[in-house]
Amino acid sequence: MRKRELKNVEWTILIVAIILCVIGLVALFSATQETEHDEFNKQCIWFVVSLIIMVGVMIIDYETLVKISPVLYGLFILLLVGVLFTPEINGATSWFDIGFFSFQPGEFAKIFVILFLALAINKIQERGKEEINRPTRLLVLLAILGVPVLLIIKQPDFGTAAAFIVAAALMVIAAGIDKKYIIATILLVVVSVPLIYNFLLPEHAKQRIDIFLNPESDPRGAGYNIIQSKIAIGAGGLTGMGLLKGNQTQLGYLYPKSTDFIFAVIGEEMGFVLAAAVVILYVLLITKSLYVAKTAKDETGSLIATGITGIFLFHVVENIGMVMGLLPITGVPLPFISYGGSSLITNFILVGILLNISSKRQKTIFVK
Repeated sequence: MRKRELKNVEWTILIVAIILCVIGLVALFSATQETEHDEFNKQCIWFVVSLIIMVGVMIIDYETLVKISPVLYGLFILLLVGVLFTPEINGATSWFDIGFFSFQPGEFAKIFVILFLALAINKIQERGKEEINRPTRLLVLLAILGVPVLLIIKQPDFGTAAAFIVAAALMVIAAGIDKKYIIATILLVVVSVPLIYNFLLPEHAKQRIDIFLNPESDPRGAGYNIIQSKIAIGAGGLTGMGLLKGNQTQLGYLYPKSTDFIFAVIGEEMGFVLAAAVVILYVLLITKSLYVAKTAKDETGSLIATGITGIFLFHVVENIGMVMGLLPITGVPLPFISYGGSSLITNFILVGILLNISSKRQKTIFVK
């Protein structure tokens, strides 16, 4: 990477991601006392591995990644099919267990779906900006998105599937889709939600929605986790109970405290001040990602950055929302903070792509 490109890189994104990782490692260290910090130690290794992979992604021109995205997309479709035949873990077939590492193809698939969608949209727009509004073109994009989404729902993993949909929706909106399609989609969702709830959702998904609406209806069963999470956050107060001193965290009331409910650990032991700082860091990460989309040198780079922003936005809003009882529990990890090698590596690859896109822009063009 040339010196001029290094000067253009939006380094704030990387700095924020590293700070979030450090906060996550501190929370993990406290949350994994009873397991002799096993997950903490593994996360430290994945942190280093993620940074190395991110550097590699920064070096490869994102246009090259876009060109090979159809092949990688096809590969991960095969992996998403294959993972359906693996043994269930916590009621889902989402992982390939290869001994030292549980590989989750649904996480990595986010990268290549975004890249392939950007390529497809770019090819459509080459024939004219209005081509994106032709029903046949939209059906092509829907097929690209629909295949991995349906396979992920089959696992079942509704949270990850929703992340794909949010990212794709933002990309299509950024590409200039007609408002009539947006309005029609909103109306379709409003009409279909009760039908999906009554006839398509499995019982465990219905239960999560019911518990979200009224967790006290089953305080020792399905509502237990969210109640304990809210107690933990409330107990933290302004400055927290102190590392290794949180009651809900250390006495085992929070579960799973290293993944889904890691934000509750931060709220209880580090308090409102640090929890609010984490939210501010995420807002900075998302706004800087949008800035990369706005200042990208071409439409393809802008679409990719928009899709990545959608992934980060959904994960942050859903995870923090469910931990605070504002949204249904979906098992979506908190980016850079929750334990998980697949999630951490994926997030840093996305950061690497953002840095790559930002390095190719000409900042002087946008100075007024």
